[in-house]
Amino acid sequence: MDAGGDTAWRRLCRWWRSPPRPGLQRLIIPWVYRRPRFFGAADLLGAGVAGSAGGICASYGASGWATFFFVVAALSLAGGWWYLSIARSLWR
Repeated sequence: MDAGGDTAWRRLCRWWRSPPRPGLQRLIIPWVYRRPRFFGAADLLGAGVAGSAGGICASYGASGWATFFFVVAALSLAGGWWYLSIARSLWR
């Protein structure tokens, strides 16, 4: 059915490749790459919320849920820190 035109898949691939980014930064979604400081701060805020939820669950003795929220907080903290380090390197 497709006559080799500009398909949605090709547009998506072209969108994903622009702007060109080096190395591991290709793993970052383009709209996050354009505003890494905002998304880094949002991740750090989310880590705080998840850590608070983990603390509340731990205080009520729900250790499974507390572990889950603490892991989510740790991953979010690492992601936010990575985005902020990318933002610092972009402005040098």
